Amino acid sequence: MIVAHPDDADFGPAATAASWIDAGSTGWLVCCTSGDAGGEDPALDPLDLAALREVEQGRAAEVVGYSGVTFLHQPDGALANELPLREQLVREIRTFRPDAVLTHDPEMVFWSDGGVNHTDHRTAGMAAVDAVYPAARNPMAFPWLARSGLDAHRVRRLYLFWTERANTWIDVSATITRKVDALRAHASHRRGRGARGADRLLRRPPAPIGGRPESERLEE
Repeated sequence: MIVAHPDDADFGPAATAASWIDAGSTGWLVCCTSGDAGGEDPALDPLDLAALREVEQGRAAEVVGYSGVTFLHQPDGALANELPLREQLVREIRTFRPDAVLTHDPEMVFWSDGGVNHTDHRTAGMAAVDAVYPAARNPMAFPWLARSGLDAHRVRRLYLFWTERANTWIDVSATITRKVDALRAHASHRRGRGARGADRLLRRPPAPIGGRPESERLEE
């Protein structure tokens, strides 16, 4: 899972990740930033906020079941899809060697309800796509990685979440409570801009018979 900020994965397809992990998959979470600009108090030290949000994301990742979390320490609010970030992502992909990668849909700019998708979400999604193809599978991309033992790797499936062009739905009835519990771990952000979204999910009634889905866009 490649996301822009701590808590993106948990507001996103955390229940899908938990269900796949329960079925025997191994998951790893990559956060491009540490959320150092994700607060409401301009007097707060961004480094202190980043450290807190990394701890919270680590706790949430344990709830979901990831084997670990990598923070790339890119600047929150100024994420750029440039070669340094791509190299970091290629390194993560070649190290973990996943069958599938989940990330933000980079084509989502304006939501149909009138909202605007965060620039870091779009950038992280596009950077992840560019890392998956062609860079991670091309041994001549960042050749020093291959020379250090990180061989090229072909990702079989790419899932894009927070999309309005979904073509894949996952029944997460058995793991939706893990998503809610993971969101509870992000206490600092729930006091800020993320509070309303988290609280809506936490108050959501149980799923009806037939299951509760999470939707993604699959690109093969």
